[in-house]
Amino acid sequence: MYFDFANVLIFMAVASGFIFIAITVSRFIAPRKPNKTKSLAYECGEIPVGSGWAQFNIRFYIVAVMFLIFDVEVAAMYPVASTLKKWVARSLEDGVAYGPAVLGEIVLFAVILFVGLIYVWGKGDLEWIKALGNEPRKGKR
Repeated sequence: MYFDFANVLIFMAVASGFIFIAITVSRFIAPRKPNKTKSLAYECGEIPVGSGWAQFNIRFYIVAVMFLIFDVEVAAMYPVASTLKKWVARSLEDGVAYGPAVLGEIVLFAVILFVGLIYVWGKGDLEWIKALGNEPRKGKR
């Protein structure tokens, strides 16, 4: 069983080595001639108009990051949840607790994400219209 993982580890090491070698060789061989045209934003062959920098509200970033986190969670949990029944049956045959261990890992993963969601919610980052701390108080002046 461990030899299957050794094959994957060797494959990843060789792939990482090829990537490292390609990046290193390109740094030494590639010509470096910086000029103004190369530093401009590329707009499909058109002459750029205005600045390439645009300000975005931080709320969009927070919502996008949270979407990615929970989307990756679903993508990671679906294959495990779909094969959990087989792992439980295999653990009954082999006497090794594959199923309960995997279920425990899934629950731990979900609990950590849920705690993160509660933290973000508690900070108020899920509120689209947030009250600022320096607003004038109503009442006495």
